[in-house]
Amino acid sequence: MFEAVVGWITETIFRLGYPGITLLMALESSFFPFPSEVVLPPAGYLAAQGRMSAPLALGAGVLGSLLGAVFNYFLAVRLGRPLLHRYHRYLLMREASLDRAEAFFRNHGEISTFVGRLIPVIRQLISLPAGLARMRLDRFVLYTALGAGIWCTILTYIGWYVGRHSEVVVTLDELMRDPDVARYSTQAILVLIPLVGLVVGVYIWRRRRRGRGEAPETNSGQGRAG
Repeated sequence: MFEAVVGWITETIFRLGYPGITLLMALESSFFPFPSEVVLPPAGYLAAQGRMSAPLALGAGVLGSLLGAVFNYFLAVRLGRPLLHRYHRYLLMREASLDRAEAFFRNHGEISTFVGRLIPVIRQLISLPAGLARMRLDRFVLYTALGAGIWCTILTYIGWYVGRHSEVVVTLDELMRDPDVARYSTQAILVLIPLVGLVVGVYIWRRRRRGRGEAPETNSGQGRAG
């Protein structure tokens, strides 16, 4: 079954080129459980062979990621909140928990969107709370593009690197069964997780520092008013 799916993917890339990459990445970024690891590494491999442009393949991947994310965003805006609040019991969630999640995203939507795009599984779901919280669309698009750009660059580079260091030309089906592709993808995730933790830690530190800086100014202003 997996080989059949991979075969369809490679045929799509061959026939549609960059629009095919955009379409597949839009599916990956929306509700459809489709791994980006089987889209962009083949594109990077083709770029290493001179059969595609790496910047154009990367741009197509980021565009597809944005389209899928924006689709999920508007899905949550239009349908998400009424459905979740109506059927929250069946999801084993309390209505108060949903309200807290929305409030959290209103205060920390940018960092949540950016970081979420770098974490497997979460990258497909992070658009939903953004839509529920009515996050500003321009900010959502910006931070989605930043996170998706990093992830797409990593995957494209993996395929390009394998292609540049491969002694023989292989088919894309053979490429996706290459253990190096899976190993490099796993290594990239293992490197990203602590980096994401560092980014979140810096964000929390800056927020707390800013909060401590604003508190004395507020108190001194109240003292002068008295």
